[in-house]
Amino acid sequence: MSTIEKTEKFVMKTYNRYPVSFVKGKGCRLYDENGKEYLDMLAGIAVCNLGHCHEKVSKAICEQAQTLIHTSNLFHIKPQAELAELLCKNSFGEKVFFCNSGAEANEGAIKLARRYGTEKDPEKFEIIAFRQSFHGRTMAAVSITGQGKYNEGFGPMLQGVHFAEFNNINSVKELISEKTAGIIVEPIQGEGGIVPAEKEFLQELRNLADEIDAILIFDEVQTGVGRTGKLFAYQHYGVEPDVMTLAKALGNGVPIGAIVAKGKAADVLKPGLHASTFGGNFLATRAGVEVIKEISKPEFLKSVEEKGTYLKEKLQSLIEQFPEKFVSVRGKGLMIGLICKEPCSKIVEKALENGLVINCTAGNVLRFTPPLIISKEEIDAGIEILKKTLKEL
Repeated sequence: MSTIEKTEKFVMKTYNRYPVSFVKGKGCRLYDENGKEYLDMLAGIAVCNLGHCHEKVSKAICEQAQTLIHTSNLFHIKPQAELAELLCKNSFGEKVFFCNSGAEANEGAIKLARRYGTEKDPEKFEIIAFRQSFHGRTMAAVSITGQGKYNEGFGPMLQGVHFAEFNNINSVKELISEKTAGIIVEPIQGEGGIVPAEKEFLQELRNLADEIDAILIFDEVQTGVGRTGKLFAYQHYGVEPDVMTLAKALGNGVPIGAIVAKGKAADVLKPGLHASTFGGNFLATRAGVEVIKEISKPEFLKSVEEKGTYLKEKLQSLIEQFPEKFVSVRGKGLMIGLICKEPCSKIVEKALENGLVINCTAGNVLRFTPPLIISKEEIDAGIEILKKTLKEL
């Protein structure tokens, strides 16, 4: 029985999987069970920012697995402390809480905001989120996700959540009040179609949160850890949140999430108020230490910006060659969306057949989130495969 057959028989069908089973990866290349090579321009959905089987990360994981993997957070964990220090020293942060995923990080951030608010006033528990946002699959995370398809049939949702229009500050002003405990926003909406926030919009959110003493949360699960050409996307905007959530690329494939907080938000979660059995374990944080050390290098981040500009230019030329298929390109760094005139799932499927891994988000946006180590030559190769794909459709 093949891997695909076993998956169909024994694994819950919560994904519409492509008929491919990868068995090996190196850098920006993946290989399936038949030995076919693929160029990966998705990176596990913005996860493997250092590519597959990065030498330093793999070595650290192997060493740690042979030394100690888990003791629980009843005890001090050396790589956890090291990673927390690295995150704080390379961001606005003062304290970090570790968990296992982006959904958990956002869940914890909502708990933090509500705890902060209700300690001041029992009625200060409301959360403002945004339409077309995505924050995860747990109950609180889908409650603050502004796309109905993710919470349909799972109600009732978390009470006190209100949705404003992304990049529309007036819609926020209509909803905000002294009952608002927190505002959560993605600097770039990923599942919403790779839509960057406007600088003035985030600045105004900061001002509004300060006016009513609410917690401003930036969901950087997809935008964080070098993806946009800065270590964290907020650094493009000159706006610091009170809380930032991270996951995805932080472990380069090892499950890990984090809540980074400063000031009034840093000491809200006291002993007994929040916890995670596996959060910040030896293995995950050892991987995270290597990831941050590598990606935080100025020359590395500069190269991400340069390659992001290069990929955008190549995609723009593609629009000019296929004006009947594409509208525009948007994004920052190597988090880029190519907006199609029609649903693009067929392009993704055909590209995969031709050896290119990308995906479709928001129905009509081709998402490019390649490993940050991708070369310009590999970008060229990806564009050529995409051209071939488009001609075949």
